[in-house]
Amino acid sequence: MDQQMAQYFTAEKQESLLFVAVGLLAIAIAIWLWINGHRLKFMAFPLLAIAVIQIVVGATVYLRTDGQLARLTEQIGSARQATRQAELARMQTVMKNFAVYKSVEIVMLGLGVGLIAFLQRQDWAAGIGAGLVLQSAFMLSLDVFAEARGQDYVQALGALTG
Repeated sequence: MDQQMAQYFTAEKQESLLFVAVGLLAIAIAIWLWINGHRLKFMAFPLLAIAVIQIVVGATVYLRTDGQLARLTEQIGSARQATRQAELARMQTVMKNFAVYKSVEIVMLGLGVGLIAFLQRQDWAAGIGAGLVLQSAFMLSLDVFAEARGQDYVQALGALTG
């Protein structure tokens, strides 16, 4: 169980760094687009808005993960079943949240595609649409992988006995 737990939290920590890096890159691109008056400068709005979320979530997960893993490892050794139950309950909430996140990301992706498809001649729509497509597709992709990791972790927790 220790190995599955370590793998799950290590991958979460790695993905959180990717969130922060992409958030910072999105901010840099947004600034560049705006300063240069690019046709797609309105792309800066969704890039910045979602970048803030990426940086906050990524930094939060990164900073809490080592302590969370250490606590769980200790608790598994001393109170195996109670820790298993508590962690399963926490992960059920995490897994339910993925459905919400993916729904929001799919709506944003659809909105972005719609703006591009139907209003592409208007710079503001093309820019906002492109930003929504890029950011929501990225977030959706990472959440699909995170959800799969979460399912594996929940299975490992479910198999934990003693």
